[in-house]
Amino acid sequence: MALKAQPLRRDPPRLAVFPALQNTGCGTGFSQTAVEPGGHRRGTAVTGTGEGVVWACQTRHSAKPLISRNYKGDVGLGEIEHFMGLLLQREEEGALTPLLTHGKVHFLWIKHANLYLVATTKKNGNASLVYSFLYKVVEVFCEYFKELEEESIRDNFVIIYELLDELMDFGFPQTTDSKILQEYITQEGNKLETGKSRVPTTVTNAVSWRSEGIKYKKNEVFIDVIESVNLLVSANGSVLLSEVVGTIKLKVFLSGMPELRLGLNDRVLFELTGRGKNKSVELEDVKFHQCVRLSRFDNDRTISFIPPDGDFELMSYRLNTQVKPLIWIESVIEKFSHSRVEIMVKAKGQFKKQSVANGVEIAVPVPSDADSPKFKTSVGSARYLPERNLVIWTIKSFPGGKEHLMRAHFGLPSVEKEEEEGRPPISVRFEIPYFTVSGIQVRYMKIIEKSGYQALPWVRYITQSGDYQLRTS
Repeated sequence: MALKAQPLRRDPPRLAVFPALQNTGCGTGFSQTAVEPGGHRRGTAVTGTGEGVVWACQTRHSAKPLISRNYKGDVGLGEIEHFMGLLLQREEEGALTPLLTHGKVHFLWIKHANLYLVATTKKNGNASLVYSFLYKVVEVFCEYFKELEEESIRDNFVIIYELLDELMDFGFPQTTDSKILQEYITQEGNKLETGKSRVPTTVTNAVSWRSEGIKYKKNEVFIDVIESVNLLVSANGSVLLSEVVGTIKLKVFLSGMPELRLGLNDRVLFELTGRGKNKSVELEDVKFHQCVRLSRFDNDRTISFIPPDGDFELMSYRLNTQVKPLIWIESVIEKFSHSRVEIMVKAKGQFKKQSVANGVEIAVPVPSDADSPKFKTSVGSARYLPERNLVIWTIKSFPGGKEHLMRAHFGLPSVEKEEEEGRPPISVRFEIPYFTVSGIQVRYMKIIEKSGYQALPWVRYITQSGDYQLRTS
């Protein structure tokens, strides 16, 4: 199947940044936030693709602009004032969505820390393009300011205006690589430079993601193959959902303009070359960094590329396959005299004995009216988090093939309330180094550079939990 880029539609929206209703920490996403009655909120919103406005909301029912950037002017500046009220209304109705509409104007928004980033449009825009751009704006700002929040916006107006000018032109994304932007937009804003401004050749080069003239005393490439296991197990023990989401990340310290070729035990490649299917992996939904030559991969499955300097994600993939639960959980809940409850949880490592899971955390839900916790564990430690109605059982090191037990005792004023609440699933977090569920392997990494220097490639495999849940009966 040929991999082709989606052409841009010529119907760009506009962009804006808002203060969030409530600061819920780092990370972007379409997260819902709550505002207590009569409470106050602080946050910031940024608008992008098209015309943009950044707002800072000081109280529940008012907001004032923080920063603005007008790209096209096809949506009036006053339209953004409807966003926060619409957000609160939908939130109270329990119908909050990533896309909100007021009249003919659509608001496409994401949330990061105490900021809302909002793009507005009146047309049928390419939503995937808009959301990709908003997340890229967050990534670039974080590279510049380390933490993106209302204060960092206020302290860096000049640089933000410059970045918004370079990130987008007349509503269309342009240079979005933070490493390239940092070559000619610096944080030395107080210095006035005279003479001609020099735009890096990387902006106009075919290889826009890598600068020329890079030199290292020691040439190395570090390859991380990271697989996340998403699993959902029913109360009777049957697997309802099982998939592996993998990424291959590189940290590149290479001089010059090298070409890299990565070889994997790809099943399609093995079939093309007549090697059979033994010890091969069938990769699905493969997505590459822009540096990879897609035409060559399409022809002979060769992953060939000139890498960016430093850290980047080379590719991601998915395997929609039945995966044996790596850490199996069994739980028993016993109630006594309508006044106390005992929970027994048994955890078993179902991976090879020579591997060890690190940083294991088993989150066991408990009734909201539970009190007086007492714990006994065969290994590790347990702690009660009443604000989340959870017991967290932490095991620092969990070898494969081992079983461990945890008992918890709680006072329970009303056992009946538990039946009304239902029982959320048990969730598990872990990381297993030097191991992959899929069996993917890096067969080789060839590094070709005209100067002919020797370079060392290093490979590391990690399997970790993704959305890993087991329902209880």
